[in-house]
Amino acid sequence: MLSNLKNLISDTNPLRLFYHQIKAAIAAVMYGFPARSMNVIGVTGTNGKTTTVNLITMVLEEAGYKVGMASTINFQVGPDKWTNISKQTTMSPFALQKLLRRMVREQCTHCVLEVSSHSITQSRVLGINFDTAVFTNVTEDHIEYHGSFQLYLQAKGSLFQRLNKSKRKPGIPKVSVLNLDDPNYSYFDQFIVDRKYTYGIKKGTCYASDIKLHSSGSTFNLHIPNHQLEINLKLSGEFNIYNSLAATTVALANNINLTFVKRALEKAEGVPGRLESLELGQPYGIIVDYAHSSDSLEKLLQLYRKLTPGKLFIVFGATGGGRDKSKRPNMGALADEYADMIILTNDDPYYEDEWQIIEGVASGIRRKEGDRFWKIPHRYEAIRLALTMAKKGDTVVIAGKGCEEVQIIGGEKIPWDDRKVVRELLSREVVVEIEPGKTVAKENVCLEG
Repeated sequence: MLSNLKNLISDTNPLRLFYHQIKAAIAAVMYGFPARSMNVIGVTGTNGKTTTVNLITMVLEEAGYKVGMASTINFQVGPDKWTNISKQTTMSPFALQKLLRRMVREQCTHCVLEVSSHSITQSRVLGINFDTAVFTNVTEDHIEYHGSFQLYLQAKGSLFQRLNKSKRKPGIPKVSVLNLDDPNYSYFDQFIVDRKYTYGIKKGTCYASDIKLHSSGSTFNLHIPNHQLEINLKLSGEFNIYNSLAATTVALANNINLTFVKRALEKAEGVPGRLESLELGQPYGIIVDYAHSSDSLEKLLQLYRKLTPGKLFIVFGATGGGRDKSKRPNMGALADEYADMIILTNDDPYYEDEWQIIEGVASGIRRKEGDRFWKIPHRYEAIRLALTMAKKGDTVVIAGKGCEEVQIIGGEKIPWDDRKVVRELLSREVVVEIEPGKTVAKENVCLEG
C-alpha cells in the first residue's frame, strides 16, 4: 500500500521523503543496525566514487582487514565478490541493511560504501553510522532531480554533517577526507569532525608531485607528513591519481603503514568499465568508460587526446528520461573540441525519443553530419562503424555505459555490454552502412593496420 501511494507523489515531495525515512528506519531496526559493529567509510562526490571505493577496499585488505564493500559496479563480503546488476549506486534500505548484516555475520571489520546524492536525499543510508566520509569532487550532475546545484551540494554535504551528530564507536574517531583542489572544498570543510584530512595535487595532508602520465598507467611521488615514496600505477589519468590519493588518505586516517598502501595501489588494475582497455590483437586502442557527464567526458577526452598519436574516435550518447538535458549540448561541444571522429548513438533513452536525445547532443557540435561526424542510434552499429574506420595509432573511446549489462529502451531492459560487443565485432567480418546505399566492409578488423 505504501509503495502504491508513494508512486503518486513527486520524488522531492515531503510526504515521499517521509516515506523513505520510515522505510529506512524499519530496515535498520529489522536488521539490528549492523553498521554499529563496523568501521564504516562512505565515499561521495560526482566522479571517482567507484574507483576510490575499490582502492580503499584493496588497501584495507592489504593491511590484513576483512572488508565489506558496495559500489555502483560490484559488491564484496570478505573474499566473496559479485557484480552489481541493479544500475543503482546505493541499494534500497532493506537490501543494503541485509548486506551490512551479512558483513557483520562474516566478521568484516570495515565497510566501504559508495554513497550517491539520491541515496542521501531518499534516506537509503539512514540508520548507517558512518565513521569516515570521503569527498572526491562535485560538478553539476543530477540537477533535474535535486532542482539546483546548491541542493545537490547540500545532499552531498549532509553525509559529512551527520558525522559529528552520530554516536562514536569505541576507539574510532569521526573523520572527513576532502579533496583540497576541488572548487567546493570550503563547503565540505565547514562540517565539524574529530579529525580532518585533505589531499590534492601539490598540497594537502596527502599530495602528489612529479606526475608522469602514459597510456598504460602513471607514476608520481606520494607525500604524507614525514614520508615520501614513488607510486607506479597501472591506472591512467590524473583523476586516478586523485582517487589513489583519497584511498591513501583514508589509510593514513586509519594508521595503515605506507608499505601496504604502495602494494595495494600498484596491484590495482582498475575496475570494470572505468578506463577499461580492451586489447584483442587490434593495432589501435579501445577504451570503454562510464563517463556520462560533461566533467567526466572532458577529462576522458583530454587524457586520450594527449595519449593518442593518431585519430581519436568517440562513440557516446546521453542518458534519456529527462536527465540533465541542459548538459547535452556541452557534451557535444566537448566531443567537437577533442575528438577527430564523433559517432553519436544511444545510451539509455528510457521513454524519451532517441532522436531527440541525439539532436540535443548534436546541437553543440559545429561540424556538419558526414564531416567526421555521424548519428547512428543503434549502439551496436555505432561501435561497429568506429572499429571499421580505426587505424594503427588511433584510439576508439566508447563512453557512457562502462560495464553496465543492460540498455534501457522504453520500459524494456535489453541485455547489453559494450565490451562484449567489441569482442564480437573484432572476431568477425564487419560491414557498415555509413550512409544510405554506401557500405564499408573489412575482414578481421583486429588485424588491420
